[in-house]
Amino acid sequence: MAQINLPFSKRNPRQWKLLDLITFALFATVFVFFLLVFTRLGDSLAASGRETLVLSSTSDPKQRHKLLSLVESGKHSIESCPYEAVDHMPCEDPRRNSKLSHEMNFYRERHCPLPEESPLCLIPPPKGYKISVRWPDSLQKIWHNNVPFNKIADRKGHQGWMKEDGQYFIFPGGGTMFPDGAISYIERLGQYIPISGGVLRTALDMGCGVASFGAYLLKEDILTLSFAPRDSHKAQIQFALERGIPAIVAMLGTRRLPLPAYSLDLVHCSRCLIPYTAYNATYFVEVDRLLRPGGYFVVSGPPVQWVKLDKEWADLQAVARALCYELIVVDGNTVIWKKPSADSCFPNENEFGLELCSESDDPNHAWYHKLKNCISKIPSSAGEYSVGTIPNWPERLSKPPSRAALLKNGINVFEADTRRWQRRVSYYKSLNLKLGTPAVRNVMDMNAFFGGFAAALSSDPVWVMNVVPARKSSTLGVVYDRGLIGVYHDWCEPFSTYPRTYDFVHVSSIDSLIKNRCNLVDLMVEMDRILRPEGTVVIRDSPEVIDRVSRIASAIKWTSVVHDSEPDSKSSEKILVATKKLWRLSS
Repeated sequence: MAQINLPFSKRNPRQWKLLDLITFALFATVFVFFLLVFTRLGDSLAASGRETLVLSSTSDPKQRHKLLSLVESGKHSIESCPYEAVDHMPCEDPRRNSKLSHEMNFYRERHCPLPEESPLCLIPPPKGYKISVRWPDSLQKIWHNNVPFNKIADRKGHQGWMKEDGQYFIFPGGGTMFPDGAISYIERLGQYIPISGGVLRTALDMGCGVASFGAYLLKEDILTLSFAPRDSHKAQIQFALERGIPAIVAMLGTRRLPLPAYSLDLVHCSRCLIPYTAYNATYFVEVDRLLRPGGYFVVSGPPVQWVKLDKEWADLQAVARALCYELIVVDGNTVIWKKPSADSCFPNENEFGLELCSESDDPNHAWYHKLKNCISKIPSSAGEYSVGTIPNWPERLSKPPSRAALLKNGINVFEADTRRWQRRVSYYKSLNLKLGTPAVRNVMDMNAFFGGFAAALSSDPVWVMNVVPARKSSTLGVVYDRGLIGVYHDWCEPFSTYPRTYDFVHVSSIDSLIKNRCNLVDLMVEMDRILRPEGTVVIRDSPEVIDRVSRIASAIKWTSVVHDSEPDSKSSEKILVATKKLWRLSS
């Protein structure tokens, strides 16, 4: 029989089908390899993989607890977060908070996730991040790539807020209500209130923009805490902190600001658009709680003599009269009032229904404490910390304030604490911690008590955020009486600041901040979020606690050294000094 020649495509069909599959798989593997190695898709998938790993290890409470135990034992390292988390603030997450009530801007306040809802990972720096421009140069310019948001520069550049200039953002010092610059604006205010001479020391700038008002008050030795809510496009507070100016993320909505009563010499609002007379003048009442007797309240911009806002302007003046505030001046669109130094005409009949608060209301309670529209009665001892009576700066830094006496043996404790921290800071500087050098500008003391650590740094070119834990004795009023600034906070929650905003973080007795309530690993991951690359951490506690801290420090990529306490100290405490490395996500 003659041989039949079949077409090539019909020979051994089963064999060729298998060979085709093998060849295709080989080529597909090679193609995927090149795609992952040489394109951005590889980066994206890697980040997604890291995120999946992190989320899967923390969303299950049992798995999360196991991971925390492994980290504390030194058997596991914390992964990096995906790049999308570069500016993550856990308690000010717009995607989550936008679903909450918009009444009184509740959704723009702090709303923290539960620990098991938070990925346990390290926030990466933005692409092109550089070590921050050193103070005082940072007052005028910062690296563009460190805070790569152009919206303010585009919208407010003509008003002198900030401008893009090559690889920098520059800050001419202007503002919406002072386009000619903060310096000339402050000089104008100085015609009516004692800007110079140390009478005024602590100030609050509400809705601060990029904080140029507070920045230029520094040359008058007025220390201003600036605040604004999170704005994912403008990042006002991130700009302020990158410049080296004190600032926090906060919103005057439904709760008191986390500050003590009668603590501020000056409260300032420049086009902050806070409706002070709304909700029966609740927001004006909050200003009253914060102002010292004899303190000054400055409003610049709407509704002060503003077109089509006659009713709002009349209401604002009516509230000030109801509270017995003295009108100092109305200069164009700026009004200045002075709070009375003692009870005078209030309580009185008023259209806002304002009355004195009950005796049970402590005006210093301000951590998640709802706003009230009642007036806190000025204490009989108010004369000791009224503006004009309290010692001028810098004398007030070292004089024991009357509020210290509210604690048992408070005056003696205050003086001993001051001496103790002078010795300790002197020892810290012998350890070459960069204190007193241009490398350190923004400092946080996480367990401040009377502010002794900050007071010992008063001659250095730094400012210190003194944090008084909300569950401890309310000593923050003493901190402000010394001419220092700070906030209440519970360290079982993240702090209201952007990542990479402090050069130096200090904590004494770290275990007391979390004991039996939350986890040390979570706290140290939060400290890493706050700290700038190449920043320093100093932690002092018992040897047992420092052993735990040291293992966690390695897990979050810190390099650390443990020292004994001061040579003349009888304490058995150890001191861990750590540095955060500048690392980047692998490309």
